[in-house]
Amino acid sequence: MTTPARARATPTWPDLPEAARDVLLEVLIHGAMSRAEIAPRVRLSRATLTRAARVLVGHGLLVEGGTELRSSTGRPSEIMHVRGEAHHFLGVKLTADRLYAVVADLTATVTEAVEEPLRSTDPDEVVARIAELAADRPSLTGIGVTLGGVVRDGVVVDAGFPAWKSVPLAAPVARGTGLPVAVDNDVQALTAAEHWFGAGAGVDSMVLITVGAGVGTGLIIDGKLVQGAHRLPPRFAHLLVDPRGPRCGYGHRGCASSYLMGHVIARRVDGCDTFDEAAERARAGDPGAQEVFAEAGYALGVLIGHAANFLDPEKILLTGDGLPIHELATGQVHDGIEDTYEDDPALIDLNVQPFDFGEWARAAAVLAIKTAITGTA
Repeated sequence: MTTPARARATPTWPDLPEAARDVLLEVLIHGAMSRAEIAPRVRLSRATLTRAARVLVGHGLLVEGGTELRSSTGRPSEIMHVRGEAHHFLGVKLTADRLYAVVADLTATVTEAVEEPLRSTDPDEVVARIAELAADRPSLTGIGVTLGGVVRDGVVVDAGFPAWKSVPLAAPVARGTGLPVAVDNDVQALTAAEHWFGAGAGVDSMVLITVGAGVGTGLIIDGKLVQGAHRLPPRFAHLLVDPRGPRCGYGHRGCASSYLMGHVIARRVDGCDTFDEAAERARAGDPGAQEVFAEAGYALGVLIGHAANFLDPEKILLTGDGLPIHELATGQVHDGIEDTYEDDPALIDLNVQPFDFGEWARAAAVLAIKTAITGTA
């Protein structure tokens, strides 16, 4: 049973004109700047920019303060800043057995974090727990929830972690909290968060690759998150690496997934129960474990090389709880890239991001921020 929706303690997100949204996004993603710098970037006349800025200042979303000399000529300019404390958002990342949550302000700065075991994976119980978290934080503007799986229109169509099929999630959470709610695939949300507030902020093209319990991919093309026609996240996990290799959970032999998934690696190292144990044995010099990680590293390089061939992105970001693969087999990762990528590997800007489930919860909060500003997840 969900808790009743409580009275709103903060104003709802304002209905902004398109020009005002464009200005807010420009300052949010690229940082504080003067009006003279904003105008050409968003292609607005000075008069239109003045009106848009007035709307944003009036709603408390932007504030003008401080002057800086922003060019070698001319007078100091007044700088526009996002007023982060104006709105706060709850982000929730669900795994098979744990809940990670953060509260983040409008600039995606985390102000509070929660991590706890799921008391139950029953959908009603999970909804009730999210409602409890929201009720204890009455200044929220919106909620984002992410998990590993396919999500359409707020319904979890198919998720492995937790194991749900055809589970409505956005609507029950909205009823239980009285707040706007967005739900999406966790890798898609993380890709969008990295593009707005992370290592890929503002780039026109980017690939995010995650390795761990699964192998996930997110794409940014022409400055936009790629959303498939059926809301399916991009999938590169089953690219062929070696037709004689091990089988993945779908029965494919020698695909990238068959080498990279954490439980597969654990299974391939004799006497190991977990991925972490396999990694420790490889670090300790166990030849069998080192061979398994070397093969995984090569497969990861093949995956990165194919992604670079496919998109020629400005950046490739790598993260996930399977990062020890890169740590333990850096040379083999490079070999896989060299054997796959059709140009100079030096062109690939590979950025390895430390893994932290808190960042995935922050990405869920960014999903809520993005939905509030643009009207769509």
